[in-house]
Amino acid sequence: MATPTSSETTFESVSRTKGAVFEYLTLGASLFGLVALGVLLLYVFWDAFGLATAEIAWYGALVICVVAPTLGFVAYARRNTVAGEVALELVSTAMGGLLAGFGVIAVIEVIAGPAVWFAYFLTVVAPLVGLFLYNRARPEVTWVGLAMLGVLIAGPIIGTLTLDTLTQIESLIGGPFVYLLSLVLPAAVIARYVIDDYLELGNGNFAAGLVVAVAFFAVPLIDTLPLVSRSVWLIFLSTLVTPLGIVAWKNLAAPENRVGFAGPGIFIGGVGLLLIVTDALGLSGPTPWFDWQYLTSNPSRFADQAGLYSAIIGSVFIIVLVALITLALGVGAAIFLEEYAPDSGPGAAIARLIRINISNLAGVPSVVYGILGLAVFANLVGLGFGTVITAALTLSLLILPIVIISAREAIRAVPDSIRNASYGMGATKWQTTRNIVLPRAIPGILTGTILALGRAIGETAPLIMIGVATTKFSPPSGLFSKTTAMPMQIFAWSSYPSAEFQHGVVAAGVVTLLVVLLTMNSIAILLRNKFETEEL
Repeated sequence: MATPTSSETTFESVSRTKGAVFEYLTLGASLFGLVALGVLLLYVFWDAFGLATAEIAWYGALVICVVAPTLGFVAYARRNTVAGEVALELVSTAMGGLLAGFGVIAVIEVIAGPAVWFAYFLTVVAPLVGLFLYNRARPEVTWVGLAMLGVLIAGPIIGTLTLDTLTQIESLIGGPFVYLLSLVLPAAVIARYVIDDYLELGNGNFAAGLVVAVAFFAVPLIDTLPLVSRSVWLIFLSTLVTPLGIVAWKNLAAPENRVGFAGPGIFIGGVGLLLIVTDALGLSGPTPWFDWQYLTSNPSRFADQAGLYSAIIGSVFIIVLVALITLALGVGAAIFLEEYAPDSGPGAAIARLIRINISNLAGVPSVVYGILGLAVFANLVGLGFGTVITAALTLSLLILPIVIISAREAIRAVPDSIRNASYGMGATKWQTTRNIVLPRAIPGILTGTILALGRAIGETAPLIMIGVATTKFSPPSGLFSKTTAMPMQIFAWSSYPSAEFQHGVVAAGVVTLLVVLLTMNSIAILLRNKFETEEL
């Protein structure tokens, strides 16, 4: 008995030593990575916001008014997790609404225009939404899916044929009324459903009426703002104000959640107090490169006039198309491979080969996809070099394996017992997939897709290979027009010899790209946490 005990004691001693060494090595590596990333981000933000020009006293006011109160709330949120979750939900909703609003403005207001959007809304979007709502009211109807497919095929054709007539109608009613019809009213309907049926917080009709009333009664105030038009106001009312109002309503209805409003309130109030204090004391603050002029101006050879507007519009246009393509193809492929692929015979061997190749394609360097896009889409198909559609298809190929893999994992995570229960109730394969599997797999699918889109929007090598312009002085006007993107424009500015470009304009471009990426990632995290909480 003595020998085994001694051997066991020695083994445990050695294991504990190795474990302690491994623990401290991983801790050190993690800290080193975090510190290195923090220094890099600090350097970029220092240049982008021109912090070197601020007085020392201004930094003292910043710490007292903003940093210290915000850190105090963060410390409090570590003890009260509900406050932290509510604050994160409010901030993520606001950031997501801002990003969605700018995306809608880029696609509908700048690229397509109110007239084109009005035509395809009436012929494609409205029929699809109507069929979806009809199916929600009468789930036993089986022809709705086929009708939706017919709308997707025939709707764009009808919209194109009636474009001239619908354009004349749009010119009579005006752009703001188009957005009121196509964005605000649907947002009001969604608000009614969420407040009344989904969250059960109260009178949904009051919520819908409030959205419409705010749209009308805020117009006199909006007209006094030179940088905000009525169309822009209606877009942000639909994408930002309404979702943020619903989230605020939900948290205000629960007394224990109200403390979470202190986080955003402390930060916003601190910024306002900082402006008042620095103005009263005459303190000189930073002179940022990252400002409204930078976001709304086109590139220029003068650093103080340079902007990222055309590149932002190009990136948004590309990423919207990439999202549509990858969601349709990626989720469809994942559903087939997990739910419909045969388990035996030649079909099973082919499906297994497809799965292996998809996993291998996820690790292929991005420049290879750029060469593929150049050979297939630009040369063979003839979609053009550096066009929006070529860039969108190339980046879709880049992230499609990632979307398929994440969607497959999300679908596979749905327990088979739920499927068998659905089959036991007499449901068909498609009814089980649509009503049981997909709703439970949506969190993982959305999270994986958003993270993959975050990778696509920051890629440069594939865009270089397909001939995307490094600098373009106007945003794209269609699928086959030349475009640029934020990474390409930042890459072009980095070669300028001027110190203002290298240490100011480039840093502001990096911050813009980081804001978009971090917003998309925070939305993915919020969706994951929300759906995981609901499933529990």
